Amino acid sequence: MYNNSERRKFDPAKFDSSKSANSFEWPFRLNFYDKSPWYEVSLEDFERYALDRLRVLAEIESSFARNRSWEELKSVTTRQCKDHLPLNSSSALTVDTQTERRNDHLGHFVLRLAFCRSEDLRRRFVKAETALFRVRYESDDTKERELFLQSRDFKWTEVNSEEKLQYASELKGLGMQQPEEGVPTTERLYKVRWTQVPDLVNKRRVLLKDGWAYVPNKEQLSIVLRAFEANLENALDSTARSIMRMDGDTRLTEILNHMSRGFVAGVASEYSGPATGDEIRADMVDDLAKRHFPLCMRNLHECLMRDRHLKHFGRLQYGLFLKVLGLSIDEAIAFWRKSFSNLTDDKFNKEYKYNIRHSFGLEGKRANYPAKSCQQILLTDKPGPSDCHGCPYRHFAPDNLQTSLLATYSSQGLTSTDLAEVMRTVKEGHYHVACTRVFEITHAAAGVKKGDGIGEGESVTHPNQYAAKSIEIEKAQQKDAMVVE
Repeated sequence: MYNNSERRKFDPAKFDSSKSANSFEWPFRLNFYDKSPWYEVSLEDFERYALDRLRVLAEIESSFARNRSWEELKSVTTRQCKDHLPLNSSSALTVDTQTERRNDHLGHFVLRLAFCRSEDLRRRFVKAETALFRVRYESDDTKERELFLQSRDFKWTEVNSEEKLQYASELKGLGMQQPEEGVPTTERLYKVRWTQVPDLVNKRRVLLKDGWAYVPNKEQLSIVLRAFEANLENALDSTARSIMRMDGDTRLTEILNHMSRGFVAGVASEYSGPATGDEIRADMVDDLAKRHFPLCMRNLHECLMRDRHLKHFGRLQYGLFLKVLGLSIDEAIAFWRKSFSNLTDDKFNKEYKYNIRHSFGLEGKRANYPAKSCQQILLTDKPGPSDCHGCPYRHFAPDNLQTSLLATYSSQGLTSTDLAEVMRTVKEGHYHVACTRVFEITHAAAGVKKGDGIGEGESVTHPNQYAAKSIEIEKAQQKDAMVVE
């Protein structure tokens, strides 16, 4: 690995893509991922960098589902990349760009293994990766981007002045202006086979002559993106044919299977901090539930209050959520004891107290269990008729879901008019997008607008994340009210 003082200038004519991983292998921020990793990595890095990338791709897919404009998607993706997948241009001399690019390279190939297994996963992966490539392309250093383009064969030919003059009148229709009569346009023009730019042909943004498409420089990105898509599609097909060789390694297959399900609800969040910043008491839970809980936890709370009991998986899902919310072990025992009011003290202590202590890491193997993320909840088997756990957006029948939404959130601004939009995203399988939209609607009075999500456009990926942001908004309002007074 080269440090900043040892960084070498890149000459496209001298670039050798067959160099080993220990050499100057990633000269550009942009990457078509032609070469598979041939270096040793730990199992921890194998999973870590793939999950970092998955967080970004999941938010891109969420942006598509939420019908965000390209500029909005670009803004959200840039923020996500800064947090989870930093990738600087070579001009960033104080950054170890080679390590960043190695991690980016590794994460891409791990996800390629995870998403090659079905046509639907391959299609979604290509769409999200192409969007990520475009975001990076548009924000890349101009000089480095030009060197990257020179390093690859896109099968285009730059049109000379004579040919520009020959088709001058037709080119004017594409918005390419001549400085004066008889003088060719100074704008670059590329000639490619029309099959390379079917989208531009369909939109009539190119000049067609004898099977060739004349592409203005402003449309050059379309050629690059189509080449990226075709390259990745072929690579995924090839990976799918060879993936059988890995099925014997259960360590890897479990990780890959987990990631391939990650698009269901963004990605598993590692949220672990208390939502309020303060410890909460058992007698505060009911009020907090009515003001701040997402539908999954609100449903569990209502079931508990109604039946004075929850089955095992319901207690596990709700108990871990409350623990991360800020309920201490003593307050948790007090809350569950009060909630299970139909039980005798002896029965409660024998059958339930141990499990509560176990979830706090005070019994058994003494592990500090995290609260379940949206992904983990969504992938739960469909609950039985008397169960209350799971994700209502996925597991409730449409009529029951609409009734539950209105009953739960009408006091916070949700109306029957809003249901059509929410139910559309549910029908499309974007359950976390539906939950995010409900959050926006129920916090509109506090200034949350459509597209804001739980902050900076981010979608809900964890119940505690939802509750934390809701509580944070309320505290900010109370603080502002005190200042005004």
